[in-house]
Parts: sequence; structure tokens; C-alpha cells
Amino acid sequence: MAIRSFFDQLGKTVSIHFPPGRIISLVPSQTELLADLGLQQEIVGITKFCVHPTAWLKSKAIIGGTKNFSFEIIDRLKPDLIIGNKEENYREGIEQLSEKYVVWMSDIVTLQDALSMIASIGELVDRQRIAQQINKGILNAFDHVKKYSDQSVLYLIWKKPWMAAGSGTFINALLNTIGLKNVLEETRRYPELTSDEIQKLKPDYIFLSSEPYPFQVKHIDELRSISPFSKIIVVDGEMFSWYGSRLMKAPEYFNTLILD
Repeated sequence: MAIRSFFDQLGKTVSIHFPPGRIISLVPSQTELLADLGLQQEIVGITKFCVHPTAWLKSKAIIGGTKNFSFEIIDRLKPDLIIGNKEENYREGIEQLSEKYVVWMSDIVTLQDALSMIASIGELVDRQRIAQQINKGILNAFDHVKKYSDQSVLYLIWKKPWMAAGSGTFINALLNTIGLKNVLEETRRYPELTSDEIQKLKPDYIFLSSEPYPFQVKHIDELRSISPFSKIIVVDGEMFSWYGSRLMKAPEYFNTLILD
């Protein structure tokens, strides 16, 4: 196997035995991408949150969560490549892994960042052609996405305290892509909000994400008492925040949102 060098999305040079044969994924959306790239044999470890494909939760080693790796399990797996993400994984853990293993990191804020990540991982794992097909499918799907205009939205991701997606997030980028104005577009990435602050924002819509907090229909009444003039919808968080091959399905989902 030859040694080849690549840049990750943090600008770091990553040198690997190419193509890699033992890969660990630390990010659910990128795990799904790796599956769609056809790396059934090469993936040896995933996190407990890597729910797609579902069969991998039983057939692959579980290395812990995205922010609490089991270094002992990772050591036993002897990976020649670990794939992570700047936001979803924690810096100290990644630095510790990088002392012993080759770690390739993504950093995704925009749709273009996601497309670049898919292309780069395709090159990294010797699946360029399939990666190009996935990106083509994503671009074609977004060419047919419905554009909502002149409507504002608050996208909540957590409860107790309320937390929302603000500026510099992939969620914000996708909201803008479908024509919605994020009422927190000028704030930090994930601000905490009081009920009074939510009330003062007066968004046309409040989206309750199904992840990471499992918002359900039962939470709508509570929000309705806080912001009675907002239309409140539980939305599929994977469609708004997963930046891998699931993006091929996201536009069709966005088109089903019934926004007046």
C-alpha cells in the first residue's frame, strides 16, 4: 500500500496507507455517507448515535458517543483512519486520538462545505466516482427545492434551557437555502433563550427539531403558550443537520413542509 497525503477541512495534512482498510467514523451523518460509498468491509467502528444504516449498530464495534470515545475500544480496533468533525467531536479527544492515529476532520457550515466534504472523503477512501454521483444527486435535488419567502423561523434544538440554531451553523445555511429567515441569524451559533426572549422574537414559525432533543407533538402546547402567534411544527432534525448523503433526501422533505 502506498502512502498518500490529503488535506482535511481544517487545513491539516493527513497521510495514510492508501486505500485505508480499517476506518472508524465518529459522526453519524458521515457514517451514513461511508455506507453509501460502499465501505461495508472497511468500517470497523462507529458511535452509538450512528443509527444509519441500522444494521451497523449490531455488526460494527461501538466506540462510545461523539463526545465520549472509548480509547480502549479504539485501540483494539487498530484503525488506519478515523474520520471526525470539528463541531460534533470534542477537541481534547481528537487531539489524543491524533497522537496515535490518522484523523481526518471535517468542518461544515454551508452546503458547499458539505459537498466538498463528500468529494474529499470520496478521494480519501478511493470512492471518487460514487462520491461524485452523490454530489450530483444532492445538487439536482436542491435545484427542485421549494423556496419559502418573507417568513421567519426559530429553530429550537434543546429544552431546559431552550437552545436554538443561530448564525454560522449548517442548520442556518439550510434554512436560508429554502428561503426562510432565521430570527437568530445575527447571534452566536447556539444561543440559550428564555421564554420571554422567545416571545419577543415573534417568529412566524417555530421548528422543534427531533434531534438532539427529542421534541414531540406534546411540546407544541408549551411553546404555543409562550409564542401564541407562531405556527409550531416538529421537524425531522436529520434533514436539517445531517450533512452527508442524506442531503439527497432533504429537499423532498423540505417541500412537504406546509408553510402558509
